[in-house]
Amino acid sequence: MKTYKHYYIVKATPEELFKALTLPYTIQLWSGASAIMSTDINSEFSLWDGAICGRNLEFDEGRKIVQEWYFGEDSDQSIVTIKLHAHPKGTSVELVHTNIPDEAFDDISQGWDEMYFGALIDFYEDE
Repeated sequence: MKTYKHYYIVKATPEELFKALTLPYTIQLWSGASAIMSTDINSEFSLWDGAICGRNLEFDEGRKIVQEWYFGEDSDQSIVTIKLHAHPKGTSVELVHTNIPDEAFDDISQGWDEMYFGALIDFYEDE
C-alpha cells in the first residue's frame, strides 16, 4: 500500500473550490461525468460515472474534506484528505491519499493530476 501527497494551486477561493468538490451539479460541470455527492457524514458518493466510489467521513466547509475510497476487496481503508488554504493566486490544495493498492498507485496518482485536479485547474483557468 502506498501514499500519494501533492499540492495544487487552483484559481478559485476555498469556498468556491469546496462547492466544486461537493455539489453534484458543479462536479459534473468540471469533470464532464455524472456524480452522486452529499455533504452528509457517512453518505456514499460516486464520481466519473461510478469509476470512483466511496464514503464521506468529514467535512469542514471551505477547509477540509475527508473520504474513504473503495478499492474492491481491500480491507485497509484508503483515506483521501483534501485541505484547502487561501493563497494569493486562489486556493492552495493539500492532497493526501493513503493506503492506495500498489497495483493502482500509478493510475491513481495520474488521475489526481490529470483528471481530478487537472480538470479543476483547467475549469477555473477558463473562467
